[in-house]
Amino acid sequence: MTSTTTRRRPYGAGRAPDTRPSPTARGRGRSAPYFFLFPATALFLLFFALPIGYAVWLSFRKVQVSGLGLGAGARKEVWAGLENYTDALSDSELLDGALRVLGYGGIVVPVMLGLALLFALMLDSERVRLAPFTRLAIFLPYAIPGVVAALLWGFLYLPDVSPFYFVLDRLGLPQPDLLDGGPLYLALSNIAVWGGTGFNMIVIYTSLRAVPAEVYEAAKLDGATPLQIALRIKIPMVAPSLVLTFFFSIIATLQVFSEPTTLKPLTNSVSTTWSPLMKVYQDAFGKGDVHAAAAQATVIALVTLLLSFGFLRAANRRNKQDAGRGAAR
Repeated sequence: MTSTTTRRRPYGAGRAPDTRPSPTARGRGRSAPYFFLFPATALFLLFFALPIGYAVWLSFRKVQVSGLGLGAGARKEVWAGLENYTDALSDSELLDGALRVLGYGGIVVPVMLGLALLFALMLDSERVRLAPFTRLAIFLPYAIPGVVAALLWGFLYLPDVSPFYFVLDRLGLPQPDLLDGGPLYLALSNIAVWGGTGFNMIVIYTSLRAVPAEVYEAAKLDGATPLQIALRIKIPMVAPSLVLTFFFSIIATLQVFSEPTTLKPLTNSVSTTWSPLMKVYQDAFGKGDVHAAAAQATVIALVTLLLSFGFLRAANRRNKQDAGRGAAR
């Protein structure tokens, strides 16, 4: 008589292991991105959003002086409403500074972007020599701080210390005063163009290098010359980069401050309110009226935002129209 023995299999034997994460692990996985975003968010709120909010809050207040302004409680901060904004919009010095900046930008933006596009097209050419050194030489002025660049060019503009004026004097040529009158705009624009062309050139050149080589080869097979390739293929292909650099240039032009402030001790043609930001600085730290300065800064920020948004919207609308025409063809 044969007896059989039945062995019990351990619990769960023969089943596939459960690889699903536990609820605790799922909760940690969902919250992990927020831990990575927390440092950047905290820095943004602390050093960007909070100062902007505080400046806007200051712009709606003013200091009210009672009597001679002496004694405790003679000066107190009260609600001003839109008074600071109406004063800012009717301030002739602020408006004159805005007009000067428009004239300054009318020189800087087209010249700087035109040179950046020209240098990028030249560096993208097959016949270029020493391309790495040339790129570095064009980009290097951008690495120099704006104040240092303004000081360097400022001393080159002074007739007593400039080697250019020495050469002109030896040659018997006229010596124009670049720090007075109309030439002052050219002097300031030259500093901005010298320092900003390299950055814009790198942006445009990077976009050119991303264009497939097959596009150029097809154009050459069709008999296109290098000039035709540059005008009809390269420039349209880098149009988004041109829009981006134009956008950055507008913002930098509206916020010009370091160049005229640095040149101010060298000439009497640059006033303390030559640009809108210089006017804000003078009211805040020269006159001690931080509330009026906050309102002016807010107005400048809103104007910059509206101009930038309007330009980007117009550029996007044009790109959509061009894309629609291309699809229709």
